[in-house]
Amino acid sequence: MAIRGVFAALALSTSALATAAQAEGSKSVEWPQYGGSQGFDRYSPLDQINAQNVKGLKVLWTRPAVDPSLMKQFPTLAAGEYFRSTPIMVGGVLYAPNGVGLIEAFDPKTGKTIWVQQPFAPTLAEASGASTRGVAYWPGNGQPRVLGLHGNYLYALDARTGRACEDFGEHGRVNLRRAPGADFRFFVSGGPLVVGDVVVVGGAGGGRRGSDYGDQMKSIPETVRAFDVKSGKLLWEFSPMPAAGDPARASWGAGSADVAGSMGSYGTLSADEELGYVYVPLKTPTPPAWGGWRPGDNLYGTSLVALDAHTGKKIWHFQLIHHDLWHYDVAAPPILGDITVNGRRIKAVMQTAKNALLFTLDRTNGKPVWPIEERPVPQSTVPGEHTSPTQPFPTRPAPMARQGFTLDDLIDFTPQLHAEALEIAKQYNYGGAYTPPSIHEDSPGGKKGSLTLPGTDGGCNWNCGAFDPETDTYYTVAVDIVANYAVQKPKTPGATMEWVMREDDNSVWSVPGPQGLPLNKPPYGELEAINMDTGEYRWRVPNGDGPKDNPLLKDLHLPALGVAGRNAPLVTKSLLFVGEGSTAVDLGTIPNGNGVHFRAYDKRTGEVLMTMALPAGTTAGPMTYAVDGKQYVIVTVGGNKGPTEWIALGL
Repeated sequence: MAIRGVFAALALSTSALATAAQAEGSKSVEWPQYGGSQGFDRYSPLDQINAQNVKGLKVLWTRPAVDPSLMKQFPTLAAGEYFRSTPIMVGGVLYAPNGVGLIEAFDPKTGKTIWVQQPFAPTLAEASGASTRGVAYWPGNGQPRVLGLHGNYLYALDARTGRACEDFGEHGRVNLRRAPGADFRFFVSGGPLVVGDVVVVGGAGGGRRGSDYGDQMKSIPETVRAFDVKSGKLLWEFSPMPAAGDPARASWGAGSADVAGSMGSYGTLSADEELGYVYVPLKTPTPPAWGGWRPGDNLYGTSLVALDAHTGKKIWHFQLIHHDLWHYDVAAPPILGDITVNGRRIKAVMQTAKNALLFTLDRTNGKPVWPIEERPVPQSTVPGEHTSPTQPFPTRPAPMARQGFTLDDLIDFTPQLHAEALEIAKQYNYGGAYTPPSIHEDSPGGKKGSLTLPGTDGGCNWNCGAFDPETDTYYTVAVDIVANYAVQKPKTPGATMEWVMREDDNSVWSVPGPQGLPLNKPPYGELEAINMDTGEYRWRVPNGDGPKDNPLLKDLHLPALGVAGRNAPLVTKSLLFVGEGSTAVDLGTIPNGNGVHFRAYDKRTGEVLMTMALPAGTTAGPMTYAVDGKQYVIVTVGGNKGPTEWIALGL
């Protein structure tokens, strides 16, 4: 018999918690979803902190990634530097996954503990885990619940006390591992999403993922599942691999549908509760880089699908990349917003992927708002490959990052650096957008693979996108760093793949330029604002200084070059907040791909209004709320040799 979990309320009595949770009418503004709303717009109408006074922002309180009470119980409990957590604020209480994925509730004015989720069993193994991006809240007719993911499980806790909801699953949790007893754990970096009385969970379902076994073609499709929020009963399951009766199954040739898998939604979901739809971004079929064994477009890989939140029935789908070889996962959240195009109000979903193209669709039916063209793309020279002859390109807006690579993209800060960059580029193949992987040749003078932009890390990743419903503006941070895509013969005996992605030298992530500088021209990280009523850019500016202070460049007095980090935007009434990323996120050999600065921009112009140095780099999306008439901004940090913690900013 499993040891039952113990969930303890700490620091505040139930009556004190009730007092803390009382809303103050118009003085309190909540942040009910970790993406701001179910549409994941990362937007708040708050304006107490504004363009006129943001320079006065200061640290009000900090809170460690793991509550001291847990560290006292488990002195060797380790939280990684990559602290993904963005809190929600509901009813005057902050709720968030901590540095090991357990849920904590704390006071929004002071950061002091209200309660802490205790491990299901009092062991270090049950306490350990990785942080996730957020939790979900269910109001529950006066008996609210907080739902979160920890290890292989979905948990439901009483929002008032932190105790397990005994009527949910088995004593408060549901096992998400699809193959009990297997060695493959469940993984998700996002969090659950509540739609009505249904909680929807994406993620990697605990089966064998091809990306973990690059020399083997066989893996398991990573399904999306929905559970009853009260009982934990499984309501439906959607597989990204089309079923036998689905016409999309014909997009998998040579019997590959029987062995291919992955394509999970490990990032973030969004929903339109009025329509009753949940929007699911799906990743690349794995293994990537060589798809000769899976001829065809490979639906529903690298696609956005809209599902009925109550039945799991597919309403529509749109594939962003056919026969994906570049690991261009659709990791960014589907962002929902209403826009006006040619006088017509449209319920839109705005979706990008690591390819940094923004696809704008009518979220009721999946039809493009502006034409999306199938354009010819370079074809593979790898024996047995079946590259798609065309790929979809939005006609509006223009790409958010450069597409493909030419010698004109090489850095030219000085003639010497340009000459060195040219010698590096000559070792590779290169070309337009979607230049496919090529063979890494070991012979003297042989090519090392294919250079392309964006790289496999993006472009645009989980951090990309925010939407301002006041001005119908989409904000994002896009990264421009060259990557190498190369394949080689597998080295593992018994491999079933003819070719596999070469990762021996980490060059799949980025290609170092001369003397440690980037190979390509700046900007390396760019903050962008797009008018979604017209599909035109309002402005584009570098986000951060980048490597301008490198000893080779500092005497050139260069402008800001941009930081190639993963940083998520937060938009308010007049401001756009964004950090620089962190060393906690492994971006391979990308130089200056992180920093410790947090900035406020004028959302209308892109002008920097405030720059604040934090003790570590930003590792999650910032959020904001008001309580008792005071606005706070929460920033999550880690890495850069600093603390791992939440930081509350205010005036």
